[in-house]
Amino acid sequence: MDYATYLKNYPSKDGKFGKFGGAYLPPHLVPAMEEINDAYLTICQSSQFINELRRIRREFQGRPTPVYHCEKLSRLNDSKCQIYLKREDLNHTGAHKLNHCMGEGLLAKFMGKKRIIAETGAGQHGVALATAAAFFGLDCTIYMGAVDVAKQAPNVARMRVLGTKVVSVDRGQKTLKEAVDAAFEDYMENYKDTIYCIGSAVGPHPFPMMVRDFQYVVGQEAREQFLEMMGFLPDVVTACVGGGSNSIGMFLPFINDPVEIVGVEPLGRGKEMGEHAASMTYGEEGVMHGFDSIMLKDANGEPAPVYSIASGLDYPSVGPEHAFLREIGRVKYDVASDRDAIDAFFKLSRYEGIIPALESSHAVAYAIRRAKEMGQGSILVNLSGRGDKDIDYVIEKYGYGEEFKF
Repeated sequence: MDYATYLKNYPSKDGKFGKFGGAYLPPHLVPAMEEINDAYLTICQSSQFINELRRIRREFQGRPTPVYHCEKLSRLNDSKCQIYLKREDLNHTGAHKLNHCMGEGLLAKFMGKKRIIAETGAGQHGVALATAAAFFGLDCTIYMGAVDVAKQAPNVARMRVLGTKVVSVDRGQKTLKEAVDAAFEDYMENYKDTIYCIGSAVGPHPFPMMVRDFQYVVGQEAREQFLEMMGFLPDVVTACVGGGSNSIGMFLPFINDPVEIVGVEPLGRGKEMGEHAASMTYGEEGVMHGFDSIMLKDANGEPAPVYSIASGLDYPSVGPEHAFLREIGRVKYDVASDRDAIDAFFKLSRYEGIIPALESSHAVAYAIRRAKEMGQGSILVNLSGRGDKDIDYVIEKYGYGEEFKF
Protein backbone atom coordinates (compact mmCIF):
# COMPACT_ATOMS: atom_id res chain seq x y z
CA MET A 1 0.00 0.00 0.00
CA ASP A 2 1.16 3.54 -0.77
CA TYR A 3 0.98 5.13 2.68
CA ALA A 4 2.04 8.50 1.24
CA THR A 5 -1.47 8.92 -0.19
CA TYR A 6 -3.27 7.13 2.64
CA LEU A 7 -5.17 10.14 4.00
CA LYS A 8 -6.48 11.00 0.53
CA ASN A 9 -7.83 7.50 -0.04
CA TYR A 10 -9.27 6.62 3.39
CA PRO A 11 -12.01 6.76 4.23
CA SER A 12 -13.86 6.35 0.93
CA LYS A 13 -16.75 8.67 0.09
CA ASP A 14 -19.14 6.32 1.90
CA GLY A 15 -16.96 6.34 5.01
CA LYS A 16 -15.26 2.97 4.56
CA PHE A 17 -11.80 1.92 5.65
CA GLY A 18 -11.62 -1.21 3.55
CA LYS A 19 -14.66 -3.18 4.71
CA PHE A 20 -14.92 -1.34 8.04
CA GLY A 21 -16.72 1.89 8.92
CA GLY A 22 -19.70 3.20 6.97
CA ALA A 23 -22.93 4.59 8.38
CA TYR A 24 -25.63 2.16 9.56
CA LEU A 25 -28.43 4.48 10.57
CA PRO A 26 -32.21 4.71 10.85
CA PRO A 27 -33.51 6.43 7.68
CA HIS A 28 -34.50 9.68 9.37
CA LEU A 29 -30.92 10.23 10.64
CA VAL A 30 -29.29 9.82 7.21
CA PRO A 31 -29.97 13.44 6.14
CA ALA A 32 -28.59 14.69 9.48
CA MET A 33 -25.30 12.84 8.97
CA GLU A 34 -25.11 14.00 5.38
CA GLU A 35 -25.57 17.59 6.61
CA ILE A 36 -22.68 17.16 9.07
CA ASN A 37 -20.50 15.55 6.41
CA ASP A 38 -21.19 18.28 3.86
CA ALA A 39 -20.51 21.01 6.42
CA TYR A 40 -17.27 19.39 7.54
CA LEU A 41 -16.00 18.87 3.99
CA THR A 42 -16.72 22.55 3.35
CA ILE A 43 -15.00 24.01 6.40
CA CYS A 44 -11.99 21.69 6.39
CA GLN A 45 -10.98 23.36 3.12
CA SER A 46 -11.63 26.86 4.50
CA SER A 47 -8.59 28.94 5.44
CA GLN A 48 -10.80 30.95 7.80
CA PHE A 49 -11.79 27.79 9.73
CA ILE A 50 -8.24 26.39 9.77
CA ASN A 51 -6.74 29.67 10.96
CA GLU A 52 -9.36 30.04 13.68
CA LEU A 53 -8.76 26.47 14.87
CA ARG A 54 -5.01 27.10 14.92
CA ARG A 55 -5.53 30.28 16.94
CA ILE A 56 -7.69 28.39 19.44
CA ARG A 57 -5.11 25.63 19.77
CA ARG A 58 -2.32 28.12 20.33
CA GLU A 59 -4.01 30.71 22.56
CA PHE A 60 -6.65 28.65 24.39
CA GLN A 61 -5.45 25.04 24.45
CA GLY A 62 -1.75 25.79 24.94
CA ARG A 63 -0.50 23.77 21.97
CA PRO A 64 1.97 22.51 21.02
CA THR A 65 2.37 20.12 23.94
CA PRO A 66 5.97 18.96 24.51
CA VAL A 67 7.78 15.65 24.07
CA TYR A 68 9.51 14.62 27.30
CA HIS A 69 12.34 12.14 27.92
CA CYS A 70 11.64 9.81 30.88
CA GLU A 71 15.28 9.41 31.86
CA LYS A 72 14.69 7.81 35.27
CA LEU A 73 11.85 5.55 34.11
CA SER A 74 14.03 4.38 31.23
CA ARG A 75 16.74 3.21 33.66
CA LEU A 76 14.36 0.97 35.63
CA ASN A 77 15.09 -2.30 33.86
CA ASP A 78 18.83 -1.74 33.29
CA SER A 79 17.93 -1.21 29.65
CA LYS A 80 19.46 1.25 27.21
CA CYS A 81 16.04 1.66 25.56
CA GLN A 82 14.72 5.17 26.18
CA ILE A 83 11.07 6.07 26.83
CA TYR A 84 9.62 9.40 25.67
CA LEU A 85 6.17 10.88 26.27
CA LYS A 86 4.02 13.11 24.10
CA ARG A 87 2.55 15.23 26.91
CA GLU A 88 -1.14 15.51 26.01
CA ASP A 89 -1.77 15.69 29.75
CA LEU A 90 -0.57 19.30 29.41
CA ASN A 91 -3.26 20.15 26.85
CA HIS A 92 -5.95 22.38 28.39
CA THR A 93 -8.47 20.29 30.40
CA GLY A 94 -5.82 17.60 30.88
CA ALA A 95 -6.19 15.28 27.89
CA HIS A 96 -6.21 15.00 24.11
CA LYS A 97 -10.01 15.22 23.95
CA LEU A 98 -10.12 19.00 23.58
CA ASN A 99 -8.41 18.67 20.18
CA HIS A 100 -11.55 17.35 18.52
CA CYS A 101 -14.07 18.98 20.85
CA MET A 102 -12.98 22.50 19.86
CA GLY A 103 -13.13 21.46 16.21
CA GLU A 104 -16.63 20.02 16.66
CA GLY A 105 -17.76 23.12 18.55
CA LEU A 106 -16.51 25.32 15.73
CA LEU A 107 -18.37 23.07 13.27
CA ALA A 108 -21.58 23.38 15.33
CA LYS A 109 -21.34 27.19 15.21
CA PHE A 110 -20.76 27.09 11.44
CA MET A 111 -23.89 24.93 11.05
CA GLY A 112 -25.99 27.20 13.24
CA LYS A 113 -26.64 24.53 15.88
CA LYS A 114 -27.56 25.65 19.38
CA ARG A 115 -26.80 22.50 21.33
CA ILE A 116 -24.11 19.83 21.52
CA ILE A 117 -24.38 16.45 23.26
CA ALA A 118 -22.06 13.53 23.90
CA GLU A 119 -21.28 10.48 25.96
CA THR A 120 -18.27 10.16 28.25
CA GLY A 121 -16.58 7.36 30.16
CA ALA A 122 -13.61 8.70 32.08
CA GLY A 123 -15.14 12.16 31.88
CA GLN A 124 -12.30 13.76 29.90
CA HIS A 125 -14.39 13.99 26.74
CA GLY A 126 -17.27 15.36 28.76
CA VAL A 127 -15.08 18.03 30.36
CA ALA A 128 -13.57 18.91 26.99
CA LEU A 129 -16.97 19.26 25.32
CA ALA A 130 -18.32 21.24 28.28
CA THR A 131 -15.32 23.53 27.86
CA ALA A 132 -16.00 23.90 24.13
CA ALA A 133 -19.67 24.65 24.86
CA ALA A 134 -18.72 27.40 27.29
CA PHE A 135 -16.18 28.81 24.81
CA PHE A 136 -18.65 28.90 21.89
CA GLY A 137 -21.79 29.75 23.89
CA LEU A 138 -23.63 26.47 23.24
CA ASP A 139 -25.96 24.40 25.41
CA CYS A 140 -24.44 21.05 26.35
CA THR A 141 -25.70 17.72 27.74
CA ILE A 142 -23.36 14.85 28.63
CA TYR A 143 -24.48 11.25 29.18
CA MET A 144 -22.41 9.18 31.58
CA GLY A 145 -22.89 5.69 33.03
CA ALA A 146 -23.79 5.71 36.72
CA VAL A 147 -20.73 3.60 37.55
CA ASP A 148 -18.49 6.18 35.91
CA VAL A 149 -20.34 9.11 37.53
CA ALA A 150 -19.38 7.68 40.93
CA LYS A 151 -15.86 6.72 39.84
CA GLN A 152 -15.01 10.01 38.13
CA ALA A 153 -16.57 12.50 40.54
CA PRO A 154 -13.96 15.26 39.94
CA ASN A 155 -14.75 15.36 36.22
CA VAL A 156 -18.50 15.35 36.88
CA ALA A 157 -18.01 18.38 39.11
CA ARG A 158 -15.93 20.14 36.44
CA MET A 159 -18.62 19.59 33.80
CA ARG A 160 -21.30 21.02 36.07
CA VAL A 161 -19.16 24.03 37.01
CA LEU A 162 -18.78 24.71 33.27
CA GLY A 163 -22.58 24.85 32.95
CA THR A 164 -23.19 21.44 31.37
CA LYS A 165 -26.05 19.10 32.24
CA VAL A 166 -24.75 15.65 33.25
CA VAL A 167 -27.22 12.78 32.85
CA SER A 168 -26.45 9.61 34.83
CA VAL A 169 -27.40 6.47 32.86
CA ASP A 170 -28.62 3.70 35.17
CA ARG A 171 -29.41 0.84 32.80
CA GLY A 172 -27.36 -2.17 31.73
CA GLN A 173 -23.79 -2.14 32.99
CA LYS A 174 -24.10 1.60 33.64
CA THR A 175 -20.86 2.38 31.80
CA LEU A 176 -19.69 3.76 28.45
CA LYS A 177 -21.79 1.67 26.05
CA GLU A 178 -25.00 2.61 27.84
CA ALA A 179 -23.96 6.28 27.81
CA VAL A 180 -23.49 6.06 24.02
CA ASP A 181 -26.92 4.41 23.67
CA ALA A 182 -28.57 7.22 25.63
CA ALA A 183 -26.79 9.95 23.69
CA PHE A 184 -27.87 8.39 20.37
CA GLU A 185 -31.48 8.31 21.59
CA ASP A 186 -31.30 12.01 22.44
CA TYR A 187 -29.80 12.79 19.05
CA MET A 188 -32.50 10.89 17.17
CA GLU A 189 -35.12 13.12 18.80
CA ASN A 190 -33.26 16.44 18.59
CA TYR A 191 -30.98 16.29 15.54
CA LYS A 192 -32.43 19.42 13.92
CA ASP A 193 -30.85 21.81 16.45
CA THR A 194 -28.25 19.48 17.99
CA ILE A 195 -24.94 17.88 17.04
CA TYR A 196 -23.85 14.65 18.71
CA CYS A 197 -20.11 15.14 19.23
CA ILE A 198 -18.95 11.54 19.50
CA GLY A 199 -16.09 11.19 21.96
CA SER A 200 -13.79 8.93 19.98
CA ALA A 201 -12.92 7.81 16.44
CA VAL A 202 -16.06 5.65 16.35
CA GLY A 203 -19.66 5.97 15.23
CA PRO A 204 -21.17 6.45 11.79
CA HIS A 205 -19.37 8.34 9.04
CA PRO A 206 -18.19 11.13 9.10
CA PHE A 207 -17.24 10.99 12.81
CA PRO A 208 -14.29 8.55 12.61
CA MET A 209 -12.82 10.75 9.87
CA MET A 210 -13.52 14.04 11.65
CA VAL A 211 -12.13 12.95 15.00
CA ARG A 212 -9.05 11.51 13.30
CA ASP A 213 -8.42 14.74 11.42
CA PHE A 214 -8.77 16.88 14.54
CA GLN A 215 -6.49 14.55 16.53
CA TYR A 216 -3.86 14.33 13.79
CA VAL A 217 -2.11 17.32 15.37
CA VAL A 218 -0.88 15.08 18.22
CA GLY A 219 1.26 12.81 16.06
CA GLN A 220 2.18 15.62 13.70
CA GLU A 221 3.67 17.64 16.55
CA ALA A 222 5.27 14.57 18.14
CA ARG A 223 7.01 13.53 14.92
CA GLU A 224 8.45 17.00 14.33
CA GLN A 225 9.49 17.40 17.97
CA PHE A 226 11.18 14.01 18.21
CA LEU A 227 13.10 14.61 14.99
CA GLU A 228 14.22 18.01 16.23
CA MET A 229 15.20 16.58 19.63
CA MET A 230 16.99 13.44 18.43
CA GLY A 231 17.71 13.79 14.70
CA PHE A 232 15.95 10.49 13.96
CA LEU A 233 12.55 8.83 14.50
CA PRO A 234 11.63 6.55 17.42
CA ASP A 235 11.74 2.79 16.94
CA VAL A 236 8.26 2.29 18.43
CA VAL A 237 5.25 4.58 18.68
CA THR A 238 2.50 3.48 21.06
CA ALA A 239 -0.77 4.66 22.64
CA CYS A 240 -3.71 3.18 24.51
CA VAL A 241 -6.75 2.07 22.48
CA GLY A 242 -10.36 2.15 23.66
CA GLY A 243 -12.45 3.73 20.93
CA GLY A 244 -9.17 4.94 19.53
CA SER A 245 -9.06 8.74 19.18
CA ASN A 246 -5.75 9.51 20.91
CA SER A 247 -4.05 6.58 19.21
CA ILE A 248 -5.29 7.24 15.67
CA GLY A 249 -4.11 10.86 15.98
CA MET A 250 -0.73 9.70 17.24
CA PHE A 251 -0.25 6.90 14.72
CA LEU A 252 -1.13 8.31 11.32
CA PRO A 253 1.64 10.92 10.97
CA PHE A 254 4.11 8.01 11.34
CA ILE A 255 2.33 5.66 8.94
CA ASN A 256 4.77 6.20 6.07
CA ASP A 257 7.86 5.94 8.29
CA PRO A 258 10.01 2.89 9.18
CA VAL A 259 8.52 2.90 12.68
CA GLU A 260 6.73 0.11 14.55
CA ILE A 261 3.28 1.24 15.68
CA VAL A 262 1.50 -0.53 18.56
CA GLY A 263 -1.93 0.06 20.08
CA VAL A 264 -2.44 -1.12 23.68
CA GLU A 265 -5.83 -2.47 24.76
CA PRO A 266 -7.15 -3.11 28.30
CA LEU A 267 -6.86 -6.75 29.38
CA GLY A 268 -8.57 -5.83 32.63
CA ARG A 269 -8.73 -8.73 35.10
CA GLY A 270 -8.16 -11.48 32.54
CA LYS A 271 -9.15 -13.14 29.27
CA GLU A 272 -12.66 -14.26 30.27
CA MET A 273 -15.66 -12.47 28.76
CA GLY A 274 -16.71 -9.53 30.87
CA GLU A 275 -13.28 -9.22 32.50
CA HIS A 276 -11.60 -7.10 29.79
CA ALA A 277 -12.31 -4.71 26.90
CA ALA A 278 -9.69 -5.90 24.40
CA SER A 279 -11.83 -5.76 21.26
CA MET A 280 -9.04 -6.10 18.72
CA THR A 281 -7.47 -9.01 20.58
CA TYR A 282 -10.57 -11.11 21.27
CA GLY A 283 -13.32 -9.63 19.10
CA GLU A 284 -14.79 -10.24 15.65
CA GLU A 285 -16.43 -8.13 12.98
CA GLY A 286 -19.78 -6.61 13.88
CA VAL A 287 -21.97 -3.52 13.68
CA MET A 288 -22.88 -1.34 16.64
CA HIS A 289 -23.56 2.36 17.17
CA GLY A 290 -23.80 2.94 13.43
CA PHE A 291 -20.46 1.54 12.22
CA ASP A 292 -18.84 -1.76 11.26
CA SER A 293 -15.66 -2.73 13.10
CA ILE A 294 -14.19 -5.35 15.42
CA MET A 295 -16.28 -5.87 18.54
CA LEU A 296 -16.66 -8.18 21.50
CA LYS A 297 -19.81 -10.29 21.21
CA ASP A 298 -21.77 -12.46 23.61
CA ALA A 299 -23.29 -15.85 22.72
CA ASN A 300 -26.21 -14.12 20.97
CA GLY A 301 -23.99 -11.94 18.81
CA GLU A 302 -24.81 -8.83 20.85
CA PRO A 303 -22.18 -6.48 22.34
CA ALA A 304 -20.54 -8.35 25.20
CA PRO A 305 -20.15 -6.97 28.72
CA VAL A 306 -16.76 -5.32 29.13
CA TYR A 307 -14.57 -4.11 31.95
CA SER A 308 -11.46 -2.01 32.48
CA ILE A 309 -10.03 -0.15 35.44
CA ALA A 310 -9.89 2.80 33.00
CA SER A 311 -13.39 4.15 32.37
CA GLY A 312 -12.35 5.59 29.01
CA LEU A 313 -11.35 2.18 27.65
CA ASP A 314 -14.32 -0.03 28.64
CA TYR A 315 -16.05 -0.04 25.23
CA PRO A 316 -16.92 -3.29 23.38
CA SER A 317 -15.74 -2.11 19.96
CA VAL A 318 -12.99 0.01 18.42
CA GLY A 319 -12.73 2.68 15.72
CA PRO A 320 -13.03 1.25 12.19
CA GLU A 321 -9.73 2.72 11.07
CA HIS A 322 -7.93 0.71 13.73
CA ALA A 323 -9.59 -2.46 12.45
CA PHE A 324 -8.40 -1.60 8.95
CA LEU A 325 -4.84 -0.74 9.99
CA ARG A 326 -4.53 -4.09 11.71
CA GLU A 327 -6.00 -5.92 8.72
CA ILE A 328 -3.43 -4.43 6.33
CA GLY A 329 -0.64 -5.16 8.80
CA ARG A 330 0.50 -1.60 9.46
CA VAL A 331 -0.40 -1.41 13.17
CA LYS A 332 -0.05 -4.12 15.82
CA TYR A 333 -2.20 -4.42 18.92
CA ASP A 334 -1.15 -5.72 22.34
CA VAL A 335 -2.66 -5.69 25.83
CA ALA A 336 -1.94 -4.47 29.34
CA SER A 337 -3.83 -5.63 32.42
CA ASP A 338 -5.27 -3.58 35.27
CA ARG A 339 -2.31 -4.63 37.36
CA ASP A 340 0.15 -3.55 34.66
CA ALA A 341 -1.58 -0.18 34.36
CA ILE A 342 -1.58 0.48 38.12
CA ASP A 343 2.08 -0.46 38.36
CA ALA A 344 2.88 1.98 35.53
CA PHE A 345 0.66 4.63 37.17
CA PHE A 346 2.76 4.59 40.34
CA LYS A 347 6.11 4.19 38.58
CA LEU A 348 5.58 7.22 36.33
CA SER A 349 4.35 9.21 39.34
CA ARG A 350 7.28 8.27 41.59
CA TYR A 351 10.12 8.38 39.06
CA GLU A 352 9.10 11.30 36.83
CA GLY A 353 6.64 13.36 38.88
CA ILE A 354 3.91 12.81 36.28
CA ILE A 355 0.57 11.31 37.41
CA PRO A 356 -0.94 9.69 34.31
CA ALA A 357 -4.55 8.89 33.51
CA LEU A 358 -5.34 5.20 33.99
CA GLU A 359 -6.09 5.03 30.26
CA SER A 360 -2.62 6.33 29.38
CA SER A 361 -1.07 4.07 32.02
CA HIS A 362 -1.81 1.08 29.78
CA ALA A 363 0.49 2.49 27.09
CA VAL A 364 3.15 3.39 29.68
CA ALA A 365 2.97 -0.18 31.01
CA TYR A 366 3.54 -1.55 27.52
CA ALA A 367 6.49 0.81 27.02
CA ILE A 368 8.14 -0.33 30.26
CA ARG A 369 7.71 -3.98 29.29
CA ARG A 370 8.82 -3.44 25.71
CA ALA A 371 11.87 -1.39 26.69
CA LYS A 372 13.12 -4.33 28.77
CA GLU A 373 12.61 -6.67 25.81
CA MET A 374 14.28 -4.36 23.28
CA GLY A 375 17.32 -3.54 25.37
CA GLN A 376 18.13 -0.50 23.24
CA GLY A 377 16.40 2.00 20.96
CA SER A 378 13.53 4.41 21.73
CA ILE A 379 9.81 4.26 22.41
CA LEU A 380 7.47 7.25 22.05
CA VAL A 381 4.27 7.02 24.12
CA ASN A 382 1.23 9.22 23.74
CA LEU A 383 0.47 10.19 27.33
CA SER A 384 -3.11 10.98 26.42
CA GLY A 385 -4.22 12.43 29.76
CA ARG A 386 -3.38 13.26 33.36
CA GLY A 387 -4.53 11.28 36.37
CA ASP A 388 -6.20 13.91 38.55
CA LYS A 389 -9.58 12.32 37.81
CA ASP A 390 -8.32 8.89 38.96
CA ILE A 391 -6.55 9.83 42.21
CA ASP A 392 -9.45 9.21 44.61
CA TYR A 393 -10.32 5.87 42.99
CA VAL A 394 -6.71 4.65 42.94
CA ILE A 395 -6.11 5.60 46.59
CA GLU A 396 -9.34 3.88 47.66
CA LYS A 397 -8.40 0.65 45.84
CA TYR A 398 -4.59 0.62 46.06
CA GLY A 399 -3.58 3.09 48.73
CA TYR A 400 -0.53 5.17 47.91
CA GLY A 401 1.27 2.37 46.11
CA GLU A 402 2.92 0.82 49.16
CA GLU A 403 2.50 -2.71 47.77
CA PHE A 404 4.40 -1.88 44.57
CA LYS A 405 8.17 -2.15 44.37
CA PHE A 406 9.94 1.05 43.41
